[in-house]
Amino acid sequence: MNVLIIEDEKRTAQRLESLLMQYDTTIRVLAQLPSVAKGLAWFADPANGKPDLLLLDIHLEDGSGFQLIEQAKLTLPIIFTTAFDEYTLRAFKTNSIDYLLKPIDEVELGAALDKFKSLRSSPTPDLTALLQLLGQTPPVGSPQVMYKERFMVTIGPRIRSIETADIAYFFFADKATWLTTREGQHVSIEYSLDKLSELLNPIRFFRVNRAYLVALDSIRTIHAFSGGKLKVDLNPKPNDEVFVSGDRITPFKEWLGK
Repeated sequence: MNVLIIEDEKRTAQRLESLLMQYDTTIRVLAQLPSVAKGLAWFADPANGKPDLLLLDIHLEDGSGFQLIEQAKLTLPIIFTTAFDEYTLRAFKTNSIDYLLKPIDEVELGAALDKFKSLRSSPTPDLTALLQLLGQTPPVGSPQVMYKERFMVTIGPRIRSIETADIAYFFFADKATWLTTREGQHVSIEYSLDKLSELLNPIRFFRVNRAYLVALDSIRTIHAFSGGKLKVDLNPKPNDEVFVSGDRITPFKEWLGK
């Protein structure tokens, strides 16, 4: 496995290389680079070859790692390393394998590398499943998956139709299931969260824990804590703090990166 490290703190870059060697002595670190400019120059030189994996700091000495991704048009898998958690969502909308907070934990880095190796060795999915995952139309003759587009709800004496696109999240409280609109209105509905998980498009909605099913575009910020714990800030703001359940963290990260 060929790995490129782009990190402006020399001691951190050296530690990352040491941790990589501890994980697998056959890993080859192609270079340690400290800046966007040197990263661009490295990728522009075909003699350097192509790394299998990039370990990328977000704050570099002359800009951000996202600038490098955009300017070099990078498509290779990336493990982000940073001292800040406010870029989590943006990171997972790139080619992110994982997002690790400094100081880098050996176990967390190992888990990220395990994930990369697992994804790398996965067989190519069949075309129909892949097209459905991307939200495109399957080939003629393939089964069509229809997801719920609106909900009929009763608000006092009135009946209202709420488009699924106007829903920020669903939650369970006071022995009832509620939907929350983007305007912050809470409405009780006659569905369980388990049933909603079947009815809604999994590209747009994810069950982060037993009590919350959230829309992708309702996520404002994701806070990553030591040990891999994730907290999600939603818009509109719910009454409770929303954490991603431990067993859902890996699929949640994969969902963000689709």
